[in-house]
Amino acid sequence: MTRRDDEPTFFVLDYVTITRDPRTQLVVAIGGGPRAAGILQTAGGFHSAPSAARDYHRLPHHMPVEHQRHGATAAAHALLLAGYSVHLDPSLNTLTAPDGDRQAARRYLDLLAERARAAKTEQDVAVVLAEIAAPEEGLLPQLVQSLISTWATWGERRREAGLDEGPADQLMEITSSLSNHARRITQIRNQAARHTPPAAAPRRPSRLQPSRPRRLRDGDSPDP
Repeated sequence: MTRRDDEPTFFVLDYVTITRDPRTQLVVAIGGGPRAAGILQTAGGFHSAPSAARDYHRLPHHMPVEHQRHGATAAAHALLLAGYSVHLDPSLNTLTAPDGDRQAARRYLDLLAERARAAKTEQDVAVVLAEIAAPEEGLLPQLVQSLISTWATWGERRREAGLDEGPADQLMEITSSLSNHARRITQIRNQAARHTPPAAAPRRPSRLQPSRPRRLRDGDSPDP
């Protein structure tokens, strides 16, 4: 079957993923061939990054977050127009609604509160507490990581400017306390998960004995 010149060419097997590495926080792109690499560089400002495992592409270090999002979105859009299949991390997509992430987070918290109110068993409670305080993936540990980043950069900036580091130190203490509370909630969650409801007590047999038929004597009349 010959290819028609008026039909587009799709590179379905050349799948490109653009996401943020959770460990280094770098915006990276994986997949595609040399042509995809050129699009990533020209449209999004990505750099090639050879590695022992596999080659990938990344945006420069210390690029502002908004610039990262614009570069990732522009590269993804150019790749799609070129016929590539692309997965773009939603947090990097500037074409989504500006307040979409915040609204999604609020919906998630509302749903979690509803599940907490509807919890009927110890296991139901344990599941809710796990989402709140599970190591690394829970809401509180992620909030702690955000506060650590805030405290570290804020404290360094105040120190370099010769300002009082007291407010940053207070934030550090609060963050440490919150981290301890998250661990305590995890312990409570584990206790709830291990709880087993008591076995139901066996039913006692009824003490009522069936009545025996009364023997009729001479002259007695049977009950009506």
